[in-house]
Amino acid sequence: MSPFMAEFIGTMLLILLGDGVVANVVLKDTKGNNSGWMVITTAWGLAVFVGVVVAGPYSGAHLNPAVTIGLAIAGKFVWASVLPYIAAQMLGAAAGAFLVWLMYYDHFQRTNDPGSVLAVYCTGPAVRNYISNIASEIIGTFVLIFTIFYISGAEITPSKTPVGMGSLGAVPVALLVWVIGLALGGTTGYAINPARDLGPRIMHAILPMKSKGTSDWAYAWIPILGPVVGAGIAAFLYQYLR
Repeated sequence: MSPFMAEFIGTMLLILLGDGVVANVVLKDTKGNNSGWMVITTAWGLAVFVGVVVAGPYSGAHLNPAVTIGLAIAGKFVWASVLPYIAAQMLGAAAGAFLVWLMYYDHFQRTNDPGSVLAVYCTGPAVRNYISNIASEIIGTFVLIFTIFYISGAEITPSKTPVGMGSLGAVPVALLVWVIGLALGGTTGYAINPARDLGPRIMHAILPMKSKGTSDWAYAWIPILGPVVGAGIAAFLYQYLR
């Protein structure tokens, strides 16, 4: 499998399962309706595990532009491959969001709340304050990227990236995403991944849904810029402390 295809498929699985659990919790008449934040954060952590296990041996399983950019800033990934990886991640995220729409089509049709429909696809703030919202995304992504560096330590090289070490290596990354969601996700829904938010947000804008409202483009820059800044800070600090 090529690295591009691995990033595409891994990110597709990540979004299928991650957005899928949100659909199961918030859409009307699902088996998991109203099952809560613990269910969402747990499934997102396990979704990361699935994506990493599949993509890891072929691409290093970044599955996240913030990971790709952070590694490149730290000199652990070649800059020439950054845009192809991000393109694969964006396309994979969009494909995963499309599959969620197919999977939960009947429940989208029964759900009359536009906010719940949007929540399946992208993040939004519990309290809309752009300064604190972007700070939340910066901090959450900093924890993600900084810890990923230390999960693998000196083994990170441009050809062997930190989350590409098989299923055993995927476990601590899944636990990391889980604890970020539980501890830091209550403010913005913890995008910590530009592709995770932007790809599905685009699909929300174009897919036909009965009670679809706005795609909230006024907020969309927060889960893009915040994770990139957080990744950069983590990379620079990691280099400084080495």
